[in-house]
Amino acid sequence: MLLIIRTLLLSVHFTLASVIGLLIGLCRPFNPDNSRLCARVYGIPAVWIMGLKVKLEDDSVRHHKRSAVIISNHISNFDLVTFGLTVPVRTSSLGKKSLKYVPFFGQLYWLAGNVLVDRGNAAQAKKAMLTTTDTLQHKDMSLWVFPEGTRGHGKGLKPFKKGAFQMAITAGVPLIPICANNYVRGLNLNRWHSGTVIIRSLPPVPTDGLTIDDLPALIDRCHADMAACIDQLDQEAGTTQRT
Repeated sequence: MLLIIRTLLLSVHFTLASVIGLLIGLCRPFNPDNSRLCARVYGIPAVWIMGLKVKLEDDSVRHHKRSAVIISNHISNFDLVTFGLTVPVRTSSLGKKSLKYVPFFGQLYWLAGNVLVDRGNAAQAKKAMLTTTDTLQHKDMSLWVFPEGTRGHGKGLKPFKKGAFQMAITAGVPLIPICANNYVRGLNLNRWHSGTVIIRSLPPVPTDGLTIDDLPALIDRCHADMAACIDQLDQEAGTTQRT
């Protein structure tokens, strides 16, 4: 019964939050802080509805003062709720172009100043990357990217695509890894306390002086650091993989 109630409440909340987010976007289109506000509109009530216990250890990303590329693991559709609680000021995100077809949400995502990329169109994707790099360099904004490119569904950290790391090197801005435990492994919306989420940001990884030749080593370093952090968070939250 609790699952049914929560599902209905989440459906209503998602619709209302999308309308509110769309109004924010229409009133102040492409404002650099729209993404943070919309993320809070979605995240704060949804965490309460879902009965999630969320622990934020995000000082590295929350208090970062200059442009950066923020990279995080991608677990499920609920990442909008969980990671939405920690989006810093003046931060946009990189998303797939198909998001624009989602009613309300797609339109507000665009109006919030986020970047939509058609991964099947190399020329368009390259143009979006160049525009985003210029934004990082000259507009005092950060970019949030899921470098895995797809949801992991709690099965561990997938290989990283290189786009986020290329942008960071080209723009000369640091990377800030932020990790969450694989909370979907123990998520049960039919329980009063449905699950535990721990979000932890790691120290910024500088890219000053790096070139594209350093790209593989940079990707490997960030992947290893994040995988180790996620394993530790899984242990702390009790969401280790069952065998």
